[in-house]
Amino acid sequence: MHIPDGYLGPTTFITMYIIMIPIWLYAGYWVQKNLRSRQVPYLALGAAFSFVIMMFNVPVPGGSSGHAVGSALIAIILGPWAAVVCTSVALLIQCLVFGDGGVTAFGANCFNMATVIPFVGYYTYKLISGNSAITSNLRIAAAAIAGYVGLSVAAGVAGFEMGIQPILEHTAAGVPLYMPYGLNVTMPAMLIEHMVFFSWVELIVTGLAFAYIAKNSPEVIFNYKEIEKNSNTEASPGGATA
Repeated sequence: MHIPDGYLGPTTFITMYIIMIPIWLYAGYWVQKNLRSRQVPYLALGAAFSFVIMMFNVPVPGGSSGHAVGSALIAIILGPWAAVVCTSVALLIQCLVFGDGGVTAFGANCFNMATVIPFVGYYTYKLISGNSAITSNLRIAAAAIAGYVGLSVAAGVAGFEMGIQPILEHTAAGVPLYMPYGLNVTMPAMLIEHMVFFSWVELIVTGLAFAYIAKNSPEVIFNYKEIEKNSNTEASPGGATA
């Protein structure tokens, strides 16, 4: 899902940087204000996890790549704003050191993988899991589905960003200046490849990792105390639903 240099025109990549700058600033502020001291090491682990899992990428027809990301899992464990920081750091290292994803496209790549996936994944997880116990099968399934949905939606967003380039950036004769393929190519290429394969990898990784953490270190999970309070309230006789 890494978009290289030369595929997005100035109109798009400048817009994406403008969108991401306040997101990065607030994410940094949120992490400093809300992350508990025992969770700080998990922030580094989250960035490392996202970095490693994204290195296993496969070229996708249309100019991008397909791979798992891991940022939905980070969002569920540490919160979506922490996931913005973790995944952005991983993407920055990949961009500057390994040339994986362009410098001009860095804002767009961070929007897709460090913003769309965490927030779509986290709220999908919240919607499905409800007030279930932290180790319940429902919550594990919710985490897995969140990984699948988050990555699939982000793939569609990336396909859209690339596919509108022939419309936005072209010569007077209509020849594309950047990405040569339109939405009829980029959207199916990104969505099909991810929904058929890569999003399933994300689903499995997210579900298994969440199940392990929920069983062995549930206290590090974002809003764990609120989850336990709600599930205990429902389980108690005459307890009201939170």
